[in-house]
Amino acid sequence: MTDTLTARISASFDRQAMMTTLGARLHSVAPGTVQITAPILPGSTQQQGHGHAALTFAIGDSAAGYSALTMIPDDHEVVTAEIKINLLAPARGDLLIATGRVIKPGRKLVIVTSEVVARTGDQEKLVAILQGTMVPVPL
Repeated sequence: MTDTLTARISASFDRQAMMTTLGARLHSVAPGTVQITAPILPGSTQQQGHGHAALTFAIGDSAAGYSALTMIPDDHEVVTAEIKINLLAPARGDLLIATGRVIKPGRKLVIVTSEVVARTGDQEKLVAILQGTMVPVPL
């Protein structure tokens, strides 16, 4: 993990007010892979007390997008063109961890995926997978 790459991703992540609102943190950055964590707080639960799908989607989308950003020129950002989510299990636990990965980098489109797990203590359960397309855009 290069300091320049981490600084670039961190600076962009810090500008996302939504991630701050959700208590999300940038956990790790490497070429083609980014991990984001978010606590399951009382304000981000659904009616049954589990982490809301919107929380799962938000950090999954961001992790996937930032994985794409690690693979494109410094004078570009990315936006999500489309992304789908499969919710596999209730988000029960203390913390959600989203790991985004680049499947196929490109100049015009970057195909990405993300897995989101819920952690309780030292146990993790896969709760969602996302797949999508990111579009590089000039700054």
